[in-house]
Amino acid sequence: MDVDAPFRDTSVGDPLLDGLDGQEVLNERALSKLRWRCRRGLLENDLFIQRFFERHETRLTVSHARGLYALMDLSDNDLLDLLLQRKELPDANTPQEARQVLTMLRH
Repeated sequence: MDVDAPFRDTSVGDPLLDGLDGQEVLNERALSKLRWRCRRGLLENDLFIQRFFERHETRLTVSHARGLYALMDLSDNDLLDLLLQRKELPDANTPQEARQVLTMLRH
C-alpha cells in the first residue's frame, strides 16, 4: 500500500476486539496477536516497533491497536519512510489512531 493511498476501512484487525471501546486496555491475548502482526521484514522497522512495545505495552488500548493495524497494512519501505519522517501521512482518509501511534513510534 502506498503511503499516499487512502487507508482501507477495516475492523480493528482482530475479531476479538471488534465493537470494543477504543479506551479499553488490551488483554494479554489481544496484545500477543498484535505483536505477531507487527513483525516486519526490515530490521529497522522491527527496532522501532520493539522500542514502542517496550515503552507502551502495559498501556496499549484498542484504539492503539487500530492504529497499529492500519500502519501494518503499509509496505515495509513506506512504513520506514514514515518512521524516519521522510514522508508524512496523507490528511485524507488517515485514521486518527494511526497518526497517534505513528507519533508514539517516532519518539
